[in-house]
Amino acid sequence: MRIAYLECFSGMSGDMFLGALVDAGVPARVLEETVAALDVGARLEISRVVRSGISATKVDVWVDGEKDMPREEFWAERDQHAHSHPHSHDHHEHREHSHSHGESSRAEVPAPHVHEPHEHSHGRGLTEIREIIGKAGISETAKKTAIAIFEALGAAEAKIHATSVEKVHFHEVGAVDAMVDIVCAAVGAEALGVEEIICSPLNVGGGTVKCAHGTLPVPAPATVELLKDAPVYSSRLQVELVTPTGAAIVKTLARRFASFPAMKIEKSGYGAGSRDFPGHANVVRLTIGEAASTLAAKTSTETLTVLEANLDDLNPQVFGYVMDRLLAEGALDAFGMPVQMKKNRPGTLLTVLCKPEDASRLTQLIFTETTTLGVRRREEVRQTLARRWENVRTQWGEVRIKIASMNGTVTNYAPEFEDCRRIAAEHHVPLKTVMQEAARAYLGEKG
Repeated sequence: MRIAYLECFSGMSGDMFLGALVDAGVPARVLEETVAALDVGARLEISRVVRSGISATKVDVWVDGEKDMPREEFWAERDQHAHSHPHSHDHHEHREHSHSHGESSRAEVPAPHVHEPHEHSHGRGLTEIREIIGKAGISETAKKTAIAIFEALGAAEAKIHATSVEKVHFHEVGAVDAMVDIVCAAVGAEALGVEEIICSPLNVGGGTVKCAHGTLPVPAPATVELLKDAPVYSSRLQVELVTPTGAAIVKTLARRFASFPAMKIEKSGYGAGSRDFPGHANVVRLTIGEAASTLAAKTSTETLTVLEANLDDLNPQVFGYVMDRLLAEGALDAFGMPVQMKKNRPGTLLTVLCKPEDASRLTQLIFTETTTLGVRRREEVRQTLARRWENVRTQWGEVRIKIASMNGTVTNYAPEFEDCRRIAAEHHVPLKTVMQEAARAYLGEKG
């Protein structure tokens, strides 16, 4: 299976993703023809740049003859212009209302339309954007993907600003930039010819960022909303690294989040951001290759969270209760192992496997119900066999059989313990007899 791995160690924005696509082998003409098909007064400028020693592809979008600048430069220029010409109208003023966010810092983020003095731009609603994308000469699959990205972006902004998706206005320049980034991302991802895009944890940056609404924390509210359930972290860079558009692209295109997968590398590409940070390569990397067949063909992969705590002063009766609570609250598995702790005290290592979105809630439960002062957390990748359930009939009633298969061939089967235990208790039959009878019934049906 051909896969792509997207590494966001310096964040993610729309233009960085487009640069990585071109650098990884998507013909530039594919993106240029996509922009022409949109017919929104935009064009691409593609160049080679170096970011902290790494050669990368930079993609800039020009709208009506103007190329947008990084956020910091825009606000510095605007402030300088305001001080120099206090009564004049900045010809870039409309960009303030387009809420430029993040690394690429083009006017790419939607926001509810707010009437302000001297406002000259109007907004495009999601309905109009759908129509523009629908008329473009690109594949139906790419259209659906692009619209899904825009809808994710609009839904996040609508929630943040307490309005409906249809009332969110993507301000004119921002709408054009966002359409170019998003539609080209959809077309380019399709042109890669991969079956799956996997994404690394995202470096979101830190600090604050200035926009038309005022000063916002990094990551921006819309970015936080879009990256729910995604693994994120912040490095020493106190700048915005993941833009809402970048987050929306990742949310829609990435099948899962994981560390570098087992694969045979075919090629890679680097997409550059606008800024060049000393000692930090401001690029996103896209690596293409074949997944290791023994893993890709025979198992499915998922990222789980592992929680651990060492306990040496907890009543053993309470430990059993905690295990039951964890499983009842959604833990995928929970177990204890005897360990020898400091001062030669015997203790128990509590280990919990759970979905990433349940980790914080289960950590709180561990703190509440045990005596531990700390819970360790890490992400791990788990390969699992395909599984399904079948019912078989025994002389005492129905029992579910859990069946595991690999490439369509059954490899394991087992009667559901709780069903067998219930039947054994109700009919006063040895548990092992019920389990054996259920297994024979399953094999008899297959024979």
